[in-house]
Order: sequence, then structure tokens, then C-alpha cells
Amino acid sequence: MTTHQTPVQGHCDPAFKAVRDRFEESFARGREVGAAVTVYAGDRLVVDLWGGVADHRTGRAWLPDTPCVAFSCSKAVTATAALLLAERGAYDVTGPVTDWWPEFGAHGKEGVTAEHLLSHQAGLPAFAGPVSAQEAADPAAMAALLAGQAPEWTPGEAHGYHALTFGWLAGEIVRRHAGRSVGEFVRDEFAGELDLWLGAPPEVIERAARLTARRSAAPQDPGPRADDPRPVRKDGAVLARLAQAAADPAGLLNRATNNPDPGKGGYNNPVVLAGGWPAAGMVTTASALAGFYRDLVAGRVLKHDTLRDALRRRVHGPDRVMVEDTSFGLGYMRPAASFFTPPAGVETAFGHSGASGATGLGDLEAGIAMAYIPNLMGGALSADLRAYRLVEAVYASLG
Repeated sequence: MTTHQTPVQGHCDPAFKAVRDRFEESFARGREVGAAVTVYAGDRLVVDLWGGVADHRTGRAWLPDTPCVAFSCSKAVTATAALLLAERGAYDVTGPVTDWWPEFGAHGKEGVTAEHLLSHQAGLPAFAGPVSAQEAADPAAMAALLAGQAPEWTPGEAHGYHALTFGWLAGEIVRRHAGRSVGEFVRDEFAGELDLWLGAPPEVIERAARLTARRSAAPQDPGPRADDPRPVRKDGAVLARLAQAAADPAGLLNRATNNPDPGKGGYNNPVVLAGGWPAAGMVTTASALAGFYRDLVAGRVLKHDTLRDALRRRVHGPDRVMVEDTSFGLGYMRPAASFFTPPAGVETAFGHSGASGATGLGDLEAGIAMAYIPNLMGGALSADLRAYRLVEAVYASLG
């Protein structure tokens, strides 16, 4: 395959040529519309690639500074904000939430800790009633709704992916202890000059990439492959459970992932992008998200002791919402079926994936940080194959 067959531009260190090859292959096979990938080895920028189309309707090109919504990659940034406040002594991660949020104790939730909130154990994966995109822009109102709900399971006795509610639960830690929204705190405390927003301003929304799930925008992914390394894609029983969960509009999976309703245009809706949804609304570039992980790995955001404790697996195994296995520390995904990594990263990688296939990843031992952001929605809720192939190539490039 030759470079001129694909629309990829940017810089790639020769030692990381495998990353460029995989990125170009993804375009050549019709698995991308527009996308970007950035990798740091320590503080050295070794990959910074982008290509394709930011808006399939107009043909607007993806540029090096094109931002895009990154869905649940947001959670790692929100969790970092909460952890930074804990590091500063604002609250005790293992102490009861009611110490600083008295209303939260309703309906048997008085024993819930911040650790439960940050590791998807609180039993509040979905709102009890419908929430609009406009309503979701009010973090205090969202937190109040969750405080008044009964949990779906006894908190601390199981875990289930809090796809959207995580943001307002973890975000309330920030709002109550810093007096600011998550987006304001992140911008003030550690985002700095990074092009990363939880609550994007109008000019950022205007130039953001437009998400598409339209198969007319790119040829359909050919589906399961014999060399697909993701175990859940080969397990018929798990696939059957996933299909059943996805088909049940009243089930936890759909209730957790589809409410609040983003409204017309889905996650292209400016109301969502401006609303700063702290679990799924982050608008960023691949270079900025990789820069966040670079600084995190380097100890410039959290102390290494804080981060290492946050990476300790609090839960691992069957997920009440996602059906497949998930694993979480405090806000960060750890390798599992839902955040699949090559063997070299199984014990050391951390980060978060998003519904589009977007992925942010760091590794303290390997000293790497990376991010991949596409605008063509992937075909799976987690463990996107495009992202996995890039992660695999990064680790292979380390020798």
C-alpha cells in the first residue's frame, strides 16, 4: 500500500511506522471518514497524523487542529479533576458521600463513597425519567435527580457502566469542593493550552468535525475477521447477550446510554457540545487528548502515588450494564474486554474509550501516551478494532 492512496498527513517517527501503516490501512479499507492519532513517548512527539474529511456533507477537510467530540474519553478527564481535589485534601475518597452531599443518602445510599462513584458501583447507571439535552446542561439539577433516586443494585455489591450519569456523579465532587463546573476546573487547573473542552465555545463547535454513522459516508466494515483479537467478538454467548440487551429499550443498556436524549443531530447538536456533559461531551483534538495523558504519565497533573492508587482495579468482571467484562480503577478503564489491549499493556495500560471508537491511553511503565479520535461511529459499543490496531502498533513500535 502506498501513501498516496490515503489522505493521511502529518509527522511519524520512523520507529513508529507501524502506526502510520495501520492508520493508512484504516482509511484505505473504508473504515474512516476523518480521524487523527497522536502518540508521545515520554515528552517526545513521535506520531501526529490526521486525514480525511471533517464534515462528509461539505467535504471540509480534517486539519491538524480539528476538534471532535470524544464521547466517554471525557470520563478520564472528569475523574482526574475529582482525584486532584482528593489529592489536595478536599475530601476522602473512601469516606461517605453524605459527608459533603447530604441529600445523596436518600433511598439507602447513605453508605456510598466517592470510590463507588468513581468506579461505577453506585447503582445509578441511568436516570429514572427522561432528560433533555437542555436540562442536561445544568449540572446541579442532574446531580439532584440522581441524589433522589433509588439505586438499581446495592451500592458496592456490583458494578455497571454509568455511561452518562458518571459525569454528574463525579462532577458533583468537583462542583461541591471547587465551586466550579468540571469544564471550568479542568480549564483552570490542568488543561492549560490544550485544545480540550467540556463545554465548547461557539467557535470550537463551528469548526468541530461532524460525526456520522451513515454507511453512505464510507463503505461498511467487513465485520468479524478470523484474526480479530477481541475475545468478545468471537464468543457467541456474549454476542447473543449483547444483542438481546441492545434490543431491549427498557433494559439498563439502553436506559444508561440514551438518556439524556441529545436531540436533533445527536452528538452533533450544539446544545450537547456546549453543555459540557462531563461523561461524554468533551470536544478535543487527538493531540490535546494525548497531551493530557502525556502530562498525566509524567506526574504533572497528579502525583504518581495518587495516579497509581487510582489505577488499582476496584472492579473487574461482568458488567450489569455492558454485559461484557469491564474493569475500572477510579474513573480510568483498565484492560478488559471493553478496553482491549495487546499483551504488553494488559497490566500497565489505562485510559478510556468512547462510543465513536475514540480512545485515550497512558502507560506509566512504558512511558507512552496516545489518543485516537474518528468521526465515523464504530460498529461496537466498546473495544473498537480501529483503535485496537493502533494501540497494538504503538506497543509493537516500542520493541
